Amino acid sequence: MIKVLIVDDSAVVRQVLTGLLDGVSGIKVIGAAPDPIFAMKRMESEWPDVIVLDIEMPRMDGVTFLKKLMSEHPTPVVICSTLTEKGAEVTMQAMSAGAVDIITKPKVSLRNFLQESKANIIDIIKAAAQSRPKMIKSTSTAPSRRATSTDGLFSSPLKPMTQTTDRVIVIGTSTGGTQALEYLFTQLPRNAPPIVVVQHMPEHFTAAFAKRLDGICQVTIKEATQNDRVLPGVVLIAPGGKHMLLQRSGAQYRVDVKDGPLVSRHRPSVDVLFRSSAQSAGSNAVGIILTGMGDDGAHGMKEMHDAGALTIAQDEASCVVYGMPKEAVKLSAVDGILPLSAIPQLIMQAPTRALFRKA
Repeated sequence: MIKVLIVDDSAVVRQVLTGLLDGVSGIKVIGAAPDPIFAMKRMESEWPDVIVLDIEMPRMDGVTFLKKLMSEHPTPVVICSTLTEKGAEVTMQAMSAGAVDIITKPKVSLRNFLQESKANIIDIIKAAAQSRPKMIKSTSTAPSRRATSTDGLFSSPLKPMTQTTDRVIVIGTSTGGTQALEYLFTQLPRNAPPIVVVQHMPEHFTAAFAKRLDGICQVTIKEATQNDRVLPGVVLIAPGGKHMLLQRSGAQYRVDVKDGPLVSRHRPSVDVLFRSSAQSAGSNAVGIILTGMGDDGAHGMKEMHDAGALTIAQDEASCVVYGMPKEAVKLSAVDGILPLSAIPQLIMQAPTRALFRKA
């Protein structure tokens, strides 16, 4: 039973979320508090497995409470944030401080929006319950693999660029990925190889995420736009609500940012990026799958592996949720399994499969 505490100054949010979750098997709402002060009193008698936390609240804001919580008693926290530019920027501060995911809420039609988002909210809370903030050990198991379909997103197959030594790094991640990517990119120098990323994140939030990382990293980081060139020293992050594909244009790589159906229940989807990399870059790509719940990216990574790319999974010990890497390993799609701390060096070495061959 996942015990959930809701902390939000909106009575509507508290009422609707409690109503949505109370009838879900395996989830129990143990309380709903209007601010962190009330929440801390409630937590004295029963500690939650997951906290759903608003940011803008009276007496103590959500980010301050989150930082206090993570320093004293790390607990999975899902941020409940408004779909605004300001809301996105503050949410990125919360994600950096240790929150594992985001539930979005609009300024208007709030009740209907939350009710329509029920399935997604439940998935987010279940993923958070499996997470290990600050690398606390979890005994939860990863979810089962789901079917993947990318029909209609690809044009005719492309042959890999077998006559170039240029490398491109493609990365996919979900729950826990904001912290993992922040660590990864702050370790890279300005001359890092070109990198394209899918991070599961709602629309409007990826721009704020890219902007924040760009301000603290040597590499240039931006939200990808249609036909952006894939260049050394530049990280392109797929925009929320859009798929991103790697495409070859002559001797160059570009990204194709487009609408399309959900793939592996996501848009952007890691499978879409990885599959396009297998077609467009072949053995000139390095695929990296990081922390996240579910199986998005596993099948695309297998296609990359079969096309000759080097494929790497983050190890279980350093993952917040060992779901996506685990599914890729189960498919025999992975050449090597590394801790997060070893991945920056791997990116800069332009390695080959030979480094991971078993003796």
